[in-house]
Amino acid sequence: MIDVLIVGAGPNGLMLACELALAGVHPVVLERRAAPAGEPRANGLVGQVVRLLDRRGLYARLSGQSTPPSPQPAFTFGAFPLDLTMLDENPHYVLGVPQARLEAALAARAAALGVDVRRDHEVVDLRQGPEAVEVGLADGRRLTSRFLVGADGGRSAVRRLAGIDFPGVTNDRSISRTATVTVPASFLDPGTGGLRVPGYGVVPPFQHTRTARGLIVWAPFPGRPAMLSTTEWPDVPTSDETPMDLAELRTSVARVLGADIPIGAPDGPGLLRRLTGGNTRVAARYRAGRVLLVGDAAHVHPAIGGPGLNLSLQDAVNLGWKLAATVRGWAPEGLLDTYETERRPVAERVVMSTQAQSALIAPGEEITALRDLFAELLRKPEVTGHIAGLMSGADVRYPADPADPLAGRCAPDVVVHGEDGPVRLAELTRAARPLLLDSTGTYAEVAAPWRDRVDVVTGSLQGTTATALLVRPDCFVAWSAGDADTLRASLTSHFGPGHDAADTLSS
Repeated sequence: MIDVLIVGAGPNGLMLACELALAGVHPVVLERRAAPAGEPRANGLVGQVVRLLDRRGLYARLSGQSTPPSPQPAFTFGAFPLDLTMLDENPHYVLGVPQARLEAALAARAAALGVDVRRDHEVVDLRQGPEAVEVGLADGRRLTSRFLVGADGGRSAVRRLAGIDFPGVTNDRSISRTATVTVPASFLDPGTGGLRVPGYGVVPPFQHTRTARGLIVWAPFPGRPAMLSTTEWPDVPTSDETPMDLAELRTSVARVLGADIPIGAPDGPGLLRRLTGGNTRVAARYRAGRVLLVGDAAHVHPAIGGPGLNLSLQDAVNLGWKLAATVRGWAPEGLLDTYETERRPVAERVVMSTQAQSALIAPGEEITALRDLFAELLRKPEVTGHIAGLMSGADVRYPADPADPLAGRCAPDVVVHGEDGPVRLAELTRAARPLLLDSTGTYAEVAAPWRDRVDVVTGSLQGTTATALLVRPDCFVAWSAGDADTLRASLTSHFGPGHDAADTLSS
């Protein structure tokens, strides 16, 4: 019997497969497409997920840099520029990598870990019992697995077949148009990288620029075609049946800016996309028996601010170690259910953020007045810091002991100074195992009954005031230096009962 079937070989399904493989579980990934999708989708990663990729050894491969990721000095929220240099602690990271390259890197890692990815396999039927899930494929074959995970996007077949509702709202008020384009050199502003538009001014790069008539985004990606996008709220909806062309986008740009930008097609394949309206939905439950949902199968929301992969890839990593522990038999009771109790509130917070931003970019004099007030608030570092934490996911705290200031939070970027010299936390977490960092040398004996599951590293800790940290495989803190009893309690509640002394000595 297959340990875990994952439906969907996009970034979320592949990330989950890698996490399971690192934990000693053998997943099979089913993908209905015969080959990876070629059309451009997400253009980068935003938020704490960039640090997560660093902690799995993927950041250097994707960025081409040997140095750790650094926070970005600026970003946008609801078409407002955010000056993040005013913050004492900036939590916002950005990695400009196309989704296709991210998928390729994750597919290569999955292959290196021995993950079985089966393309041209479409799931059309699902039956589950108390011990297993059976799926039927379009070609008539059937497969049986202990667990099934739907990572098959917003129109998830797994979610539908499992009978999980997808409540939320759909609106058709807005129309977004996006294309890869070329523009005359005379329109490029050498100082900012923006567009210098006669009759309007400069459209800054990589920002949402709002006018009274709509929204425009200019994205001059290094080494690949630039992208131009508009969003409007027309009185009369436009039919999606007619394919979009560059002339349609150019007309839309003229309406939004009140000025014209001559645009042309790039060399080679390009993107031409029109989207009407959008969905904001969160699955009624993330788990139905032995069926679970991850990523867009569990939640969809506006793309503004780019939170999708930040949310979804961290879903996959949160689920991965808990599902692996359940399959391998050492999970404490209820551990798998904490996937939803921890990740659903994060999804709801992302939904709130994207809906708020969508409201702030809408047309209308009353929205302009609201924006004037909001601009005043963003001059306050505490407000910008709050928004940055929300946008990046750095404000996430899972349910934990309120007396423990670090428990439930993403682990800080600790450096351990041991006998072999300094080592970054990001280098210690690549195997996705629980980790006890101990600067006192007294906690290793306490953790000995869990040594088959928990690695112990001793040395002085730089980057935290804690003298010891218990770090979960998803790089969130389970416990920070208390006494031996609270450490044992945390080890048991997160990683199951330890072996007794006899088992430990004989293992």
